[in-house]
Amino acid sequence: MRSFRLMSFWRAAAVAAGASLLLAACSSTTPVKSAKGGTVTFAEQPLGAPNYIFPLMPGTYANSANISDFQFLMYRPLYWFGYKGQPHYNPQVSLASRPVFSNGGTTVTVTLKPYQWSNGTPVTNADVALWVNMVKAERANWFAYVPGAFPDNIVAMSLQGTRTITFTLSKAFSHQWFLHNELSQITPLPAAWDETAPGVASHCDTTIADCAAVYTFLAGQSKSLGTYATNPLWQIVDGPFKLAQFNSSGFVKMVPNTRYSGTPKPTISAFEELPFSSDTAEYTALRGGGVTYGYVPPADIGQSVPGYKIEPWYGWETALVFLNYHNPSAGPIFSQLYVRQAMQHLIDQPALIKAAFGGAAAVDYGPVPMTPATSLVSSYVKSVPYPFSVNSAISLLRSHGWKVVPHGTDTCAHPGTGAGECGAGIAAGTPLSFTYVYQTGLLSQTLEAQFLVSDFAKAGVTLAAKGSANILGAIGPCTAGQASCTWQIGTFGSPSWFYGNDNYPTGGEMFQTGAGFNVGSYSNETLDALIGTTHTSSSVSALYAYENFMASQLPVLWQPVAAQQVSAVKDTLVGAYPQDPVLNIYPESWHFTN
Repeated sequence: MRSFRLMSFWRAAAVAAGASLLLAACSSTTPVKSAKGGTVTFAEQPLGAPNYIFPLMPGTYANSANISDFQFLMYRPLYWFGYKGQPHYNPQVSLASRPVFSNGGTTVTVTLKPYQWSNGTPVTNADVALWVNMVKAERANWFAYVPGAFPDNIVAMSLQGTRTITFTLSKAFSHQWFLHNELSQITPLPAAWDETAPGVASHCDTTIADCAAVYTFLAGQSKSLGTYATNPLWQIVDGPFKLAQFNSSGFVKMVPNTRYSGTPKPTISAFEELPFSSDTAEYTALRGGGVTYGYVPPADIGQSVPGYKIEPWYGWETALVFLNYHNPSAGPIFSQLYVRQAMQHLIDQPALIKAAFGGAAAVDYGPVPMTPATSLVSSYVKSVPYPFSVNSAISLLRSHGWKVVPHGTDTCAHPGTGAGECGAGIAAGTPLSFTYVYQTGLLSQTLEAQFLVSDFAKAGVTLAAKGSANILGAIGPCTAGQASCTWQIGTFGSPSWFYGNDNYPTGGEMFQTGAGFNVGSYSNETLDALIGTTHTSSSVSALYAYENFMASQLPVLWQPVAAQQVSAVKDTLVGAYPQDPVLNIYPESWHFTN
């Protein structure tokens, strides 16, 4: 999804810090037989109950509680990503066969598999067209919209028969990128939803002008939480489960969709999501055996839970420290590559993982996630271009005209733009002193801030840590010369960017000049061109060129990526591991043992 911080928030909140992490598995290795039936209970995060059922939603609802844990179990996206613990394209679960590109890459043809809705009608190309047209009409209400990307880059579409649809594109794109990041955005909608009131049919699948009224009706129905389990609209599903019970406190009960066309088909009798007021309440239920698939709270990381296998759940994510290039005083300093290099040298990721995340985090040195391991991470990034080294940081600063005062505050001693001088826009006496803004409410973020303050001080770089309860409002893009743009360094926390639906890890939404999530307002023509190439070239070398530039030029600083949660799964439940880095869950694949 593109509303990535929100998408990651609920599970990220479960991981903070504590004692060293011991991933203990208290389980029997005695072979046992599988059994059909039984109810799987899944622990929701506090404040993480689903509250929106219609897949086309605004950003305020775009989180894993609504999408991965709820909607996807009932309404399948056209193409599925997540396969055996890897963020890969999964043809088996996808509703359509692999797309076929033609006409030099400007035409893409999609053929649906013979799936059907739970009301017995087939999933057709008209259901795909209904989604595309509605997104075209309701761009402002769709959290994943980016100008120029889907659906703007689809200039025409035509339907052949009932299962084939052809898209004409605005230009030739990388086949990999268009599948992973564009076609992945489509969720077919049942024809019965093409109405403006109960029983009042419309024609949004063929006429974009009709779509606004249809959207208004469906969005309104989606806000009526108390009717989810009884509204005939939401009972029409093409996924492995359908809704049996739902209440506004967050309790969810799903049962198998007997007409599910995909494989595997559910063998459990029911899947229930349980709300909790706190992680303490969840842990009490977990230790009492009342939760099949739960999590260990931060304060209890390291403790064993008899009868459960415990593993951290890592997402397909990165963690970023943003620099505000448009801050009037700090911007000229951050524009100096050597300053960014020095600061990256002062981030001790292995030590941070132990001190701030209790071991439940992974290193990250570039824009492509390093966990889980994939072939998409370049050898240059793996080499750790700027390892932790206080001496290297000090050397860089001194060689560029700074008077370095370890455990004090460095100042520019040699202003100017020549060799050995501080750089453009930096006056004599300018201090290397900044405010660092972070999210309050997570112990891990507080500990990480304290750790960075201490390590930066070793090279004379002063950080004043400032917590914010509304980090999304505290840091964001500024215009050049904006006097009110006061933040200097900030982070949304760890993780801070999730590659989901946009599964191919290019940087358009984050680092392209003027992009909506370009928080620090970084702008570089070379980087813009490299990002553009990842959208048009299917060669992994194009991705390597982009990530190598990012890792060497450091538009942002890299920090460890925390696990989404430390999961605890009953020994008697088979199939829950490995956990999906795209944050999907697969209860249709789970079963109990006798």
